[in-house]
Amino acid sequence: MTATTSTQGLTTRPKRADARRNYDKLIEAARQAFTELGSSASLEEIARRADVGIGTLYRHFPTRHDLLQAVYVEEVEALAASAKDFADLSPWDALVAWLRRFVAYALAKRALSDELLATMGSDSDVFRKCHDAIWRAGEPLLQRAQEDGSVRADTDFADVVRMVSGISMIKSAEPDQLDRILLIALDGLRYRA
Repeated sequence: MTATTSTQGLTTRPKRADARRNYDKLIEAARQAFTELGSSASLEEIARRADVGIGTLYRHFPTRHDLLQAVYVEEVEALAASAKDFADLSPWDALVAWLRRFVAYALAKRALSDELLATMGSDSDVFRKCHDAIWRAGEPLLQRAQEDGSVRADTDFADVVRMVSGISMIKSAEPDQLDRILLIALDGLRYRA
């Protein structure tokens, strides 16, 4: 199978249209299965959800680790790309909208990150590139809001990521409760004259 590298250089995606469709179906099925069932979701269940045979799954993802990593990377790439979705909003609204998406991403990757960390380590090339992609997307949003005066100048993107990551780790809260907590916390970022 001929493949092409993604824009972030982290995943290999097929060029052929039918192979690409199967790849995308497998990624989406795996994302849903891992979110619902945790990282122990069976590969057979993922293939069934994608409506493909197990052989097709293994052709795209020879190991469970390959599938976990691909789903994780796809989530990061989608998060990073989403920063452009908010270009027409005010700096404050763009930052808030993207950080809300960041929380959704963090919730979705919970099941994946522990297993990937155990097999790859936090200093792996994949985690470094994912970290860099998130920074390249989010840091300009924060800087734009600081330059416009809507966000306090005494914070940096690392502070914001730590805050948002901490909120996303609250296990006793439903997604709508996490969104409310995020909005309350983000109010602390606002510039006060």
